[in-house]
Amino acid sequence: MPGEALVCVPLHPRRLRERGYNQSSLLAKELGKSIDLPVIEDCLIRVKQAQPQVRAVDVEERRRNVADAFVCRDEKVGGKQIILIDDVCTSGATLESCAAALKRKDATSVWGLTLAREIYS
Repeated sequence: MPGEALVCVPLHPRRLRERGYNQSSLLAKELGKSIDLPVIEDCLIRVKQAQPQVRAVDVEERRRNVADAFVCRDEKVGGKQIILIDDVCTSGATLESCAAALKRKDATSVWGLTLAREIYS
């Protein structure tokens, strides 16, 4: 598997307060321990609170929903192959938006890894 570090898909701070945990962060930490890769925490932040992706009607709405929703505020990803961790992938819009933010901070490559794949029709 290509990758030098793991980064989790972040929740908006309000959603994190409501839920009390970030499931993607928990997955990244456990995977990091298992395969001995560092987890770069808090480098990717969600700056736009959008409706949960599960409520979006179609793929285009999902893309609009997360467009410019993420910012990478850390140089730690520069020059690294990043594995982006999320719990579920439906359309890939969230992963694409996060990957774009990481690439803007010079990540060499971004691979998405999810626990589950929902078939979206």
